Amino acid sequence: MPKTAKDTADQLLFPQWLLTLDTQAKDQGLEPKENQAVVLSGTKIIDILPQKQALLAYPHLQPQHLQQQLLMPGLHNMHGHAAMSLFRGLADDLPLMTWLEEHIWPAEGRHVSDEFVRSGTRLAIAEMLLSGTSCFSDMYFFPEVAAEVAQEMGMRIQVCAPIIDFPNPWSENPDQALDKIQALHSKHQDSDLVEVAFGPHAPYTVSDPTLKKLVEINQKLGLRLQMHVHETAFEVDKAVEDNGIRPLQRLDKLGLLDSNFMAVHLTQLNAEDIQLLAARGVTAVHCPQSNLKLASGFSPIERMRQAGISVCLGTDGAASNNDLDLWAEMQTAALLAKAVDQNAAAVPAGYTLQMATVMGGQALSSQPYSGQLRKGFAADLCSLKLDTPDCWPSHHLISQLVYGRMADKVHQVWVAGQQKVSEGRLLGVDLQQLEDEAKYWQNRIQASFQSQDTQA
Repeated sequence: MPKTAKDTADQLLFPQWLLTLDTQAKDQGLEPKENQAVVLSGTKIIDILPQKQALLAYPHLQPQHLQQQLLMPGLHNMHGHAAMSLFRGLADDLPLMTWLEEHIWPAEGRHVSDEFVRSGTRLAIAEMLLSGTSCFSDMYFFPEVAAEVAQEMGMRIQVCAPIIDFPNPWSENPDQALDKIQALHSKHQDSDLVEVAFGPHAPYTVSDPTLKKLVEINQKLGLRLQMHVHETAFEVDKAVEDNGIRPLQRLDKLGLLDSNFMAVHLTQLNAEDIQLLAARGVTAVHCPQSNLKLASGFSPIERMRQAGISVCLGTDGAASNNDLDLWAEMQTAALLAKAVDQNAAAVPAGYTLQMATVMGGQALSSQPYSGQLRKGFAADLCSLKLDTPDCWPSHHLISQLVYGRMADKVHQVWVAGQQKVSEGRLLGVDLQQLEDEAKYWQNRIQASFQSQDTQA
């Protein structure tokens, strides 16, 4: 007799509050419910039902009681450069192009290797898991290493493999990068945890011939594309000066703007830009803290929301943030939007939480789907223990999640049904080894800059 879903169920979770963020629910899953159970089977959620019914339906399972805990979908960090955690604090208080051209690119030229990416990605994943992030999008060199590390640590990843017109540590030219990305996709197309995407760096670092070739290749593959776009006023002004049109117009003429395109930053948008993004079904990725730190500008996410554009959240890399805390990004995004629009109702708390969960899941092309707690969706969950004075009273839990201090409340995390964080402790990861590796790279990076200063 074939096994049923009930026979294969292997975990039964009893949280005090459940927040599903299920977009098919009448309230879009934005109302926390009590006395609910979540049933997992392998990598997926197979049932959500009242706890009393769960005890009868799944008598072979011992419930895991999550007392004083809210259970919700794991967070989705939809833009970053994980390995750049090893550059944390390296060049602060500088504008973007100075930061890039005089500090970050020289440091990458000296130090970035597969070994660097392995250490940096491990460090970043540890930080993200501990703060409730179950999936991240990564645009950096040696993407095959990032994918390997994510699989080893059991983290869901969208690898946006980099394309750039000049030689870099990973590829000698864009043609080689395109070949490598197609091979990487072939390797991981059946993976449960790894999704491969194209990562053309920015309009000012990738030429028209390269972008045309990318469009041609992706007409067959249908992968996601992620790109830094309209990040600064200088970028847009220079593009108009050189090409006579704004970067988004150029990308649209080349055929890049469609529902696979993920536009990161978007701090410099006019009404026509927003109309174009909405018409093409482009996904926006908002990185508010990085944009503020680099003084890049303000992304008009309320206007994009009103236009029907899906907006995700990202931290960017720790080199320009300086952490990978999506809870802090939520708070910053919501508060900043209200100030920019001079409208306290702009980007409400519920929408902000969806940016970090639902919309991140929708920006992925792979299955099972994530970002919501729903039957058949990925078993990617996190719980927060709300047992400290800053959580009392809780008249509106959604508001508390967005406007409060939440990263240190994360208590449990599951990715693809595997528990990665238990009672605030990272499972299966040697934190002392991570610290030793970080110190090794810190000493090596600092020594190279001291040597440069001496030679100068």
